[in-house]
Amino acid sequence: MSEADDDFNTRSNEKAKKRQEAKAKIMAGKTIEKGLLMVHTGKGKGKSTAAFGLVMRAIGNGFRIGVVQFVKGAWQTGERPVLEMFPEQVEIKAMGEGFTWNTQDRARDIAAATAAWTEAKRMIEAARKDPPGFDLLVFDELNIVLRYDYLDLHDVVEVLKNRPPNLHIVVTGRNAKPELIEAADLVTEMTEVKHPFQAGVKAQKGIEF
Repeated sequence: MSEADDDFNTRSNEKAKKRQEAKAKIMAGKTIEKGLLMVHTGKGKGKSTAAFGLVMRAIGNGFRIGVVQFVKGAWQTGERPVLEMFPEQVEIKAMGEGFTWNTQDRARDIAAATAAWTEAKRMIEAARKDPPGFDLLVFDELNIVLRYDYLDLHDVVEVLKNRPPNLHIVVTGRNAKPELIEAADLVTEMTEVKHPFQAGVKAQKGIEF
């Protein structure tokens, strides 16, 4: 290694040390621990995928998890049999009947959404117990039913805002309402850059469901 390489490595190491010190200073000021309301939205793929990745992490940390699927239910998805392998930690309720263009019955869609929301509220209340019934809840595609006004937005937002202090909740789906975004602690928007659907590739098992 040349002298120039030695000098470069020394300067790089010094910069890395300063970055580490700056990062440590920032982290020292972050002392709050609380349950988060997280929203995954946007037109890009990955909203539910990210939520279920978080579920896997939570399982590894011994969390008790509840999942309510507001749309997916009429068909089998790959995450469901996996989560059912952890019955002591995970409770999953697939209560949707497919997208509104599949049912073509608004009253039926509203009834399904209402039943799913009742289940979601039951899980939230269970988290108030000691010990808590749940540490993390995922309300998959809740944004979809809110978009079509199948549920009262004000009621949903107020319930989510008044969740137990240490309960984490993830809400997924396109077109998150501004009121929900405002109430959330963390909002991630998936941006579509390129999608195989545009090239005629259909939704595939193990990737989309």
